[in-house]
Amino acid sequence: MRRLAILLTLLALIAASCGDDAEDAGEAIAEPAAPSEPAEETPAAEESEPVAEPEPAEEPEPAPEPAVDEAPAEEEAGEAAPEAVPETMAVDLSGACPDPLVLQTDWFPSPEHGYAYRLIGDAGELDIENGIYRGPLLDTGIDLEIRAGGPYLGWQPTTATMQLDTGIHFGYVNTDEQVAAYDTVPTVAVAAPFDTNPQILMWNPDVYSFSSFEDIGESDATVVYFAGGVFIDYMVDAGVLRADQVDPSYDGSPARFVAEGGALVQQGFATSEPWLYENALEDWGKPVDFLLIHDSGFEIYAQPLVVRADALEELRPCLELVVPVFQQAVLDHYADSAPTDALILRIVDDLASFWVLYPGQMEYSAATALALGNVGNGPDNIVGNMDDARMQRVVQLLKDVLEGVPQDIEATDIYTNEFIDPSIGF
Repeated sequence: MRRLAILLTLLALIAASCGDDAEDAGEAIAEPAAPSEPAEETPAAEESEPVAEPEPAEEPEPAPEPAVDEAPAEEEAGEAAPEAVPETMAVDLSGACPDPLVLQTDWFPSPEHGYAYRLIGDAGELDIENGIYRGPLLDTGIDLEIRAGGPYLGWQPTTATMQLDTGIHFGYVNTDEQVAAYDTVPTVAVAAPFDTNPQILMWNPDVYSFSSFEDIGESDATVVYFAGGVFIDYMVDAGVLRADQVDPSYDGSPARFVAEGGALVQQGFATSEPWLYENALEDWGKPVDFLLIHDSGFEIYAQPLVVRADALEELRPCLELVVPVFQQAVLDHYADSAPTDALILRIVDDLASFWVLYPGQMEYSAATALALGNVGNGPDNIVGNMDDARMQRVVQLLKDVLEGVPQDIEATDIYTNEFIDPSIGF
């Protein structure tokens, strides 16, 4: 139980906001020491400031194998994956793009990162010590370097790392973090592989039967979340939840949820916790129910690809060619996620850290992301673009909720669709 609690503590940081430039990635000999467990951190989707220095923690033991290792049946997961799309984006990026092209993620290799790892496939080499996977970006003439986040960033937000390391070309930065960090390091989102945020509030369906966030606000349920969660500030400010029912003491552990029989509401991710609680958490071992936070009106984009605003012009020739490649990779990955799922499982195993993934979890994640619309086209037939009206609503919402945000910031300051190929979509 203790071991799994550590796993899920860190899993809840999957969007963790929190790397030095690494030498050319090759197979490293030494394994990294197990990083310290952070003290009550906030995921990237919720963090507005760099996290505190983590407290030392006991080195965790490997997490237990799940009791069940199967993806949800098609009728449970929702619509089937799209038909396979041939990889046709063999454009020449040499000369137009930096080599290697560096992508800084916000956490360990995860199911949600599959489309990026697919661009390298099995042709890459892993730098175990620095959490870097590097290899040829398809047949484009350049390499792609994917850097893990979390402990490999010293638990700092991606924006803080991008500010210090100008060798990072792309980063995963949620919309609320973009706005919160705008005064420090302005970033511009150039593609949004995820149309909706998979973050959720979850509960035991044997205790509660909620059909809306207003139902939660009218109940006696305590809502536990990571301190600093912007989505909770929004819900309280909007009168959806009551200030006296929210509790910022959540640390990622399932212990309280289990001890109270799920008689509370807890944050999580639709693409992770439901499978883990039912299949990997032996002390629970049954379904949970949930609502997507996106459906509350908090419509941020999760893990869009952003560049530093001051590097946009320099990267423009590259962005015009490579953004469509990323769009196509999303289609290709979700048409058949199995090869990249296997690659990510192998990389995580080689990293030999506290972070553990299961084959069934990978299958569930891809199927659920499609079924819930976390991955898919926006209001049009295009994948990866951002909706203008939605971005305007979100930026105004964040200006109202976040303290210290410049009131003259506009939605067009933090995103652009100019590099999106409108012919690429599900």
